[in-house]
Amino acid sequence: MNVFMRLLGGIWVATLVIMAGFTLFQIDEQQQQLTHDLESRATLVGEGLKEAIEPVVARGSTTGIERMLRKFGRPYRGLAVYDKFAGLIAATPDLAANSPVSLPEVTEAITKAVVRQGFRLIDGQKTYVYATPFDRERPPVGALAVFLDASPLTVAQGDLWQANALRFGVLALVLSLVTVFIVRVSVTQPLTQIARWTRTLKTGKPAPPPAVPDARLFGSLALEVSGLATSLHRARVAAAREAALRLRGESDWTEERLKQYVSQLLGDRPLILVSNREPVSHVWQGRRITTQTPASGLVTAMEPVLRACGGVWVAHGSGDADLEVSDERGRLALPPDDPRYTLRRVWLGKEEEDGYYFGFANEGLWPLCHIVHTRPLFRPEDWRHYLGVNAKFAATVLEEIEGTEAPLVLIQDYHFALLPALVKAERSNVRVALFWHIPWPNFEAFGICPWQREILEGMLGADLIGFHTQYHCNNFLETVERAIECRVDWEHFAVVRGQRTTYVKPFPVSVAPEFVADPPTTTRQEVLDGLGISTEFLGVGVERIDYTKGLPERFLALQRFFERYPAYRERLVFVQLAAPSRSRIKRYQELQLEIEDTLDRVNRAVGTRSWRPIVYRKGHHDRLAIWPFYRHADFCMVTSLHDGMNLVAKEFVSVRDDADGVLILSRFTGGARELRDALLVNPYDLDEMAEAIRTAVELPPEERAARMTRMRQVIGEHNIYRWAGLLLSELARIPTEPVGAGAQ
Repeated sequence: MNVFMRLLGGIWVATLVIMAGFTLFQIDEQQQQLTHDLESRATLVGEGLKEAIEPVVARGSTTGIERMLRKFGRPYRGLAVYDKFAGLIAATPDLAANSPVSLPEVTEAITKAVVRQGFRLIDGQKTYVYATPFDRERPPVGALAVFLDASPLTVAQGDLWQANALRFGVLALVLSLVTVFIVRVSVTQPLTQIARWTRTLKTGKPAPPPAVPDARLFGSLALEVSGLATSLHRARVAAAREAALRLRGESDWTEERLKQYVSQLLGDRPLILVSNREPVSHVWQGRRITTQTPASGLVTAMEPVLRACGGVWVAHGSGDADLEVSDERGRLALPPDDPRYTLRRVWLGKEEEDGYYFGFANEGLWPLCHIVHTRPLFRPEDWRHYLGVNAKFAATVLEEIEGTEAPLVLIQDYHFALLPALVKAERSNVRVALFWHIPWPNFEAFGICPWQREILEGMLGADLIGFHTQYHCNNFLETVERAIECRVDWEHFAVVRGQRTTYVKPFPVSVAPEFVADPPTTTRQEVLDGLGISTEFLGVGVERIDYTKGLPERFLALQRFFERYPAYRERLVFVQLAAPSRSRIKRYQELQLEIEDTLDRVNRAVGTRSWRPIVYRKGHHDRLAIWPFYRHADFCMVTSLHDGMNLVAKEFVSVRDDADGVLILSRFTGGARELRDALLVNPYDLDEMAEAIRTAVELPPEERAARMTRMRQVIGEHNIYRWAGLLLSELARIPTEPVGAGAQ
């Protein structure tokens, strides 16, 4: 009861203060309005009568003046005429006995030949005085004064206080009742539900998690209880799904299955995952720190794995607020509300980042591995930074696995080609896998790199190297065979160098079955309203701004579509969500200008005054923001010029549990080998892409459903948990070297 009374007392005091403030504001506003009304009336009367009375005053006819005043005087309006010495000449009967002989307003009006006005207390009554001079001569021969009753101002002020006092009473009562209701519903009932749920769990009976209370009200208790409830519920759902799969004789990989497998494989040993990109970055927005999920297929794929397996994710701390939220070792538990794994951030200086990441990795290796006609740049200073950063990450990994027997380390992508050998040189009993997320070119193309031998030897320090496709595996093995001294075992797809064997196998990466765990309820109309458009057909593209993604070609294909099929003008809108990427690199700056120029030309060429065929949204978009576009688009375009996999295609399919929507997919992506029911296109062929768009919007509903159902089945079976399970299973079968074989 004391809590209720304190809460209600606070509400009453706050309401009283607010009501008093508003009342004072209303009184001031009302006083100004009434004063303005008095002034308008007095001006109208005074200036109108002045013209008629002034000649009479000039003649000195007191009788004439009195006659005119009696004619125009009213009970609520008094009139008086003064001579040039401010002496009273005549007044209306109601003022004759009480009118002051001299008034400051009258005196000043005559002496300064200007209108003067103000409030005076005359015969105990508040009166508005308006004095205007007769200005036929200079100085004036006198003045006319208008007296208006101003007592309504005082009455109105009292009425307003009385009315607002009543309003305060009603409002305080209503707020009190509402507060009691909200407290009971939002506090008492949730706590009761939590207590009831806890008692149910004690009996061993399954129970759904309770409604999550407001964390700001309940603090850490609410987070812990709701997190525990959610974890238990997920575990039971996963166990039920596993049981159902066993009954049907199926063996799909699920989060729970991967978790159990890794638990048996590693025991208490942590799984170490290394990537340049961190799963979340913390950035300053004004004075507030916000969390962003990078626009990265690697993050989309790897984050569910770490959620399931636990362990340590070693990554570059790239956010400008990362340091503020990490501990002294750069560590952070993720996710914050339900910690599953640890993020270990590695700090890089600007020169290191420019040389290793923007330089060698993304101006050298990235264009080298993608056949998109952009010349790779190899600078000795970039290579030195690449060496240094790989060594820094190696030291961090070794620190994390210190004292751990035979740990597993998963190294991700082209940023760390040297890392496997660096780790193995210090800990030979570590099982190391390197997964290369981008394509691997043929041996002639890779021979451009001045440091190809060092890169290949660094990669071959791994026990297992994975690519998306067998084609990329073959290219890598052929490159190794021609570039360095070794024996390539083509039967087992392995590279043998002395006593070391490195296996090279395809592991097509995928996504989790659910793109987001708790998808929003956004409708298609809300999506369109948010874009400010109205359309019959909606297309979508989701990409980083990169020259491998083929955005200019895609926009030109849309122009070709509208030119060949004008019936779809003003009926179809394509929305492109584009996340800025590597904007420090000149080629990416040029690409941004090229994209915007192409967009402008296409919209002007086929658009109308009320319709833009392409809506371009540049900026960071998290998964919750992207989900409605995937869900409600009639088709999704993934038309990369060259891509290792491209998980946008799989994200789109994973969202469409309504078995609708059409995927237009470049045949130069790794995903094209799995998603055969997509409309496969050559992104360089504008006519073929235009025809695919027409097919997508005209495809019969039953065929759309059949295609999407088959693609969803592929992704459901070949999900990210299966990818991780197969890769770890393959890695675990590889025997480790004795500890003494490497430096400790």
